[in-house]
Order: sequence, then structure tokens, then C-alpha cells
Amino acid sequence: MAKEIDIRPWKMEDLNDLVKCANNPNIASNLTDKFPFPYGMKDGINFIKLTMEKDPPEIMAISYENKNVGTIGLHPMDDIYRMNAELGYWIAEPYWGMGIASEAIVKMVKYGFETFELDRIFARPFGSNIASQRVLEKAGFNLEAHFDNTLIKNGVLESQLYYGIRKNNVLKNG
Repeated sequence: MAKEIDIRPWKMEDLNDLVKCANNPNIASNLTDKFPFPYGMKDGINFIKLTMEKDPPEIMAISYENKNVGTIGLHPMDDIYRMNAELGYWIAEPYWGMGIASEAIVKMVKYGFETFELDRIFARPFGSNIASQRVLEKAGFNLEAHFDNTLIKNGVLESQLYYGIRKNNVLKNG
């Protein structure tokens, strides 16, 4: 039986699930420093309010068998970068390795290209986050660039990778 994976707008009723999933140092360690740890109720409320500000929504809940297990978002750029959007996502640790992230990314990319005026969606995983790199590759993204030791996270220099996918490739390949 196929997994039931969906993306949908966040609701305030999702707060408890969000905080339970997000309050994890293993998730925070793979995201920017703007993602708080510990992750509390106030952080969750602020995040859900932020997701509700945009219409159409840019940040969605990832649902697996009707349970919230993470989040995924597109952040459209502006000015000369306006045909691009950055993809960000995380999955609750108990659900790692189940193919949920790849399927959610495919759904979000389709939504992004259908909803926003974009030519390219990109993601920037840390060089040490091999799992995220594989997830992006499985979802059809290509490695575009690798910058050695350009970031610092938890006192450690990290490489930054750029993965991208183009609208014409998604439309051409279905």
C-alpha cells in the first residue's frame, strides 16, 4: 500500500505536533541558526502565524498518514533573482529514511512551478548532510555548486552545496 504523504497549509491546531517534532537538536543542527533549539510553544505559534501571512501559502505542513511530520517551504526571491525560489524542509527524526521528504519535495516543486512565476527552485544543504543531498537527488535536483567551508554551524566550518531544478525539466519529465 502506498504511503499517504501530502503537503497542506499550517493551522494553529497543528501547534502541539509542530513543537513535538521541531524540538530536536538533530533537526536544528542541519538548519540555519534562525531555527531555535530548544523549540517551544512560542516558537511554534510565531512560525504558524508566519506561514499564514502569505496567500498563496509558501510554507506547508508535511503530512504522513494524516499526521504532521515536518515542514516544507518555498521562499521566492526578488529583484534580479525573482525567477528563483529557495526550498527548505525538515522531517521529524522518527520519520527519517522513509521516503517522505523526497515525495514532499516533488509535491512542493510541482506546487511551486504551478503557483509562482519561477524558472528554478534551489536548495542549500550542508556538505555534511548527506541524507538531505540524497533526498534532493531522488527528487530530481542536480548539484550546481559546492563551496568549501563557507558556513559555520555549532562552531564547525561547513561546506555549502547548491542543488537546483528547472521548470522546463519538471514539465518535460512529468
